[in-house]
Amino acid sequence: MPDVPAVKVVQPELSRDLGPWAAAAVVVGTTIGSGIFLVPTDMINAVGSVHMVFLVWVVGGLMTLFGALTYAELAAAMPGAGGEYVYLNAAYGPFFGFIYGWTQMWVAKAASIATLATAFFGYLANFAPGLTAVWVTLPIPIGAGGGPLEVRYGQLLAMAVVMLLGAINYVGVKVGGNIQVFVTAIKIALIAGLVGFGLFGGVGNVANLSSSIPTAGGGFTGFFAALVAALWAYDGWNNGVMVGSEIKNPQRNLPLTLIFGTLAVMAIYLLANLAYFYVLTAHEVAGAEERRVAAVMMQHVVGPIGASVVSVAAMLSIFAALNGSILSGSRVPYAMARDGYFFQGAARVHPQFRTPFVSIVLLSVWSSLMVLSGRYDELYTIVIFPSWILYGMTAAAAIVLRKKKPEMIRPYKVIGYPVVPVLFVIVAAILVYATLQRSPRESAIGLILIAAGLPFYFYWKRQIRGADGANSKVSE
Repeated sequence: MPDVPAVKVVQPELSRDLGPWAAAAVVVGTTIGSGIFLVPTDMINAVGSVHMVFLVWVVGGLMTLFGALTYAELAAAMPGAGGEYVYLNAAYGPFFGFIYGWTQMWVAKAASIATLATAFFGYLANFAPGLTAVWVTLPIPIGAGGGPLEVRYGQLLAMAVVMLLGAINYVGVKVGGNIQVFVTAIKIALIAGLVGFGLFGGVGNVANLSSSIPTAGGGFTGFFAALVAALWAYDGWNNGVMVGSEIKNPQRNLPLTLIFGTLAVMAIYLLANLAYFYVLTAHEVAGAEERRVAAVMMQHVVGPIGASVVSVAAMLSIFAALNGSILSGSRVPYAMARDGYFFQGAARVHPQFRTPFVSIVLLSVWSSLMVLSGRYDELYTIVIFPSWILYGMTAAAAIVLRKKKPEMIRPYKVIGYPVVPVLFVIVAAILVYATLQRSPRESAIGLILIAAGLPFYFYWKRQIRGADGANSKVSE
């Protein structure tokens, strides 16, 4: 009886369904979330003067732009799923690629989603104050400030929103991309409206732009505390590279969306802050209840209804950022699992929807649980500390790969090389050090979660070596 050839099962792959508008919406829509509505209060309290607040926004924007310029070279050369995971793998080997992917999955991306969801329920509480009430208190020292864990009704709702968006992205990247474009367009229109009311509402005063308040810290410490807040607002600029394998014509569209998306966000942030500080004094911004500076501004312009208008705008903005974060972040564990450095189920692609459905579910569930872990400011510090370690390493990868792989085809090369990536790496290192000094508890949480991945890495590495050995024997 003749041998019957084995039938090779072809695994479904991710599909390139995201056009340039969807790619841009991932960058802009994910970056502009809750930060622009909340962090100006933290910033003015840290630096004291309006002029310094604008300086921090400009410095943070330039740092972000330098990162985007550097990432654009890497993204155009290696447009694969997982973004930085791919670049770090190529530059330093699988260990650093794994550290990035592990950190994104369990710390940075999950905490970012949790931070956005926390802000979402904070704004919704403007309409339903009962959401801030405590549902149950658990005697576990992982709550805000290391105290007992208080679970509020609003947190349960925030968790449900994350799971809903996970379900939307489960059924197709095109569905998630279209929603991202639609909600991002509405978000930008609403923010433009807020800026218009602030600048042309007839209640502003140019003198407010020179106002100041006394601060306890100030100086270098205050500047970097404000910069951490600003960089949280800018965080998300890199999300487009994570879906590189699903973007049409990525060699052209990825650099364009990274660079021009970052410039657009910077312009929007500066205009929004101009409106805030034109209407409000530094003292009023510093004392804004629950950091809702945009709501306080609109109350001055149009009365009590202003807070409700801002709450709706903020929730739509956060909704888009949440959707983009789940869409992009879920591609990182997928890429790791495909290479053997994560739980293998995460590498599965849905045969009908062509999405990494297991990875989407995993990220959504874990992010929902992180909603319970702390306050807004604590969560964004947990995000910024590990993220900027990895951002700095990724920018350095552009330099490493120029030396290591000079033959690599680079459709785009970073403007100002090597000054731009070197400056980005230096400032990233200073920021990480300053954050560690200022927020040791949150930084330590991030480091512990990163270190927890090391046993998994060595286990999966042994598994890969064993599989390679078995395959080589079969081929012999």
